Amino acid sequence: MTYEITSPPPDLTVTVQGRLDTLTSPKLESELEPSIAQAKNLVLDVTGVDYLSSAGLRLLLTLQKRFKREGGSFKLRGIQPGVMEILRMTGFLKILSVE
Repeated sequence: MTYEITSPPPDLTVTVQGRLDTLTSPKLESELEPSIAQAKNLVLDVTGVDYLSSAGLRLLLTLQKRFKREGGSFKLRGIQPGVMEILRMTGFLKILSVE
């Protein structure tokens, strides 16, 4: 998994490539923490994400709750069909904002 901050805070955009799984999701969360702490809004571009595990789902839920609690917004962009199916099956499409 790799990521790139393509737009800095307060309107943070992060582009992610690879897998969001048990190994990569905690790493992504901890490495982005300084930028997230300064952000009002976050767009996570997951065009390059081809796999999403329960740990990845937990990360998305954590981000959604955090930005909602702080009065900001969290959106997913560029969801691939396989990942979209996981989000649909788990009911996450009902709680996440998707562009």
